[in-house]
Amino acid sequence: MLKIRKLASLLAAAALLSLGTLSQAVTLRVANVGDAVSMDPHSLNETLQLSFTASFYEGLTGRGKDMGIVPLLAKSWRRTTPNVWRFSLRPNVKFHDGTPFTADDVVFSFKRAAGEGSDLKAAISSIKEVRKIDDLTVELETSAPNPILPEALTTVYILSKKWCEENKAEKPVDRRKGIENLASFKANGTGPFRLRERQPGTRTVLSRNPNYWDKIESNVDEVVFTPIGNDATRVAALLSGEIDLMEPVPIQDVDKLKSGGFVVLQGPELRTIFLGMDQKRDELLFSNVKGKNPFKDKRVRQAFYQAIDIEAIRSRVMRNAALPTALMVGPGVRGFAPDMNKRLPYDTEAAKKLLAEAGYPQGFEVALNCPNDRYVNDGPICQAVAASLARIGVKINLQVESKATYFPKILRRDTSFYLLGWTPSTTDSHDALYNLMATPTAAGQGQFNLGSYSNPKLDDLTNRIQSELDEGKRNELIREAFKVHADDVGHIPLHQQALAWGMTKKVHVVQLADNRMFFKWVTVAPK
Repeated sequence: MLKIRKLASLLAAAALLSLGTLSQAVTLRVANVGDAVSMDPHSLNETLQLSFTASFYEGLTGRGKDMGIVPLLAKSWRRTTPNVWRFSLRPNVKFHDGTPFTADDVVFSFKRAAGEGSDLKAAISSIKEVRKIDDLTVELETSAPNPILPEALTTVYILSKKWCEENKAEKPVDRRKGIENLASFKANGTGPFRLRERQPGTRTVLSRNPNYWDKIESNVDEVVFTPIGNDATRVAALLSGEIDLMEPVPIQDVDKLKSGGFVVLQGPELRTIFLGMDQKRDELLFSNVKGKNPFKDKRVRQAFYQAIDIEAIRSRVMRNAALPTALMVGPGVRGFAPDMNKRLPYDTEAAKKLLAEAGYPQGFEVALNCPNDRYVNDGPICQAVAASLARIGVKINLQVESKATYFPKILRRDTSFYLLGWTPSTTDSHDALYNLMATPTAAGQGQFNLGSYSNPKLDDLTNRIQSELDEGKRNELIREAFKVHADDVGHIPLHQQALAWGMTKKVHVVQLADNRMFFKWVTVAPK
């Protein structure tokens, strides 16, 4: 009887210990204005998607808390010749299904990221060949010297070759064509969290990876991510305790949250918001002008630029939480030239005159594509642009929609006039020049130059910038390229937006200027 009582006491104690352990499990509840569109890390080159999938996928290199380059799946790298980089891979790393990580996965992933349907082509377009030296060594040969290659690889995540082949996910999910595969809903990476549940547009749940190769600087066991598109609803969820962390905080609610005992983490963002125009088609897809394309005329592009009341957008729409810009990159990006950051003057009469000289004295109609759940106040920005252009006789047919349908549309270039934001993943000006301003090619150059602006001189300068090793000479080339683009009015830069993350006082996060939120650095204090 004594033994039975002793055993019962031990079982009861074990049960209490188990309950105590369970009660200590930490859940982080996060809300964002939009959802990560796919779990496939090669399907969309968008900050939220790359940030979220970085919880379970990793690249050879990554970003540290100071935005510097840090080793992830590569423990070290060096240049063996001007065009060849050798990466030593981290040993004893396993994918979430237990499969060992090897050089075969690197070769496969780079081929996948460079292939049909990938949105990451531009990041690795300078790579001529990826070679396996042994199980833990790869060489990347570039077509020309590329001094910033390790920085370009921070968003090129590695997938398991075996898992992709077994699940028919050898090719990326193609958002332009609406093609899906298992990689859009499931994941098998090497990262600090595992994908446990995926309900697109509703809820995504991550769980801590107990076999992660590195120390996780977080006490979070579970992340519950919920997209909440409505600003007021998202704020109410934080105020009521339904969520712990949200991004972004609507500009008008910053003071409200602060006075209510919540933390609002603010800072400058590297992202530039701009307008692009179709400059390739002989006739715009969505305009009442037939038989020609008004945007091929610089005078029209300049008229649009000078008609936009940028100060009204800054003060009224963005409530002073934006920095108007004349360049496609902002402060904090290598190569930014502050003395060149001078916008053309806002001048409605000058804009009208330019339109008349171009043959449109009464203006014309054109559609403007805009997301309403991607950038800070993106919908209201487009409304303000439409109001400005109405003053010079241009009727804007505003097409505002969720990024889930917006991105596939504009990435197919089914647009005449569009709003987009861009954060250089390398934090280098070449990234914006190559992705946004250079002439589009099948190799990935100009992949996000969705209006197909083209100037051979800028293309030549962009190529020279990529391989120039002397920093002084490189910066001069960047300045020259920026001047070419500005003189052409290749795009209409608007502003750099500001970061604003809201959270309860028990949450501690690391905010990066590229607006990527890494859950591996989030801690939640006990209740």
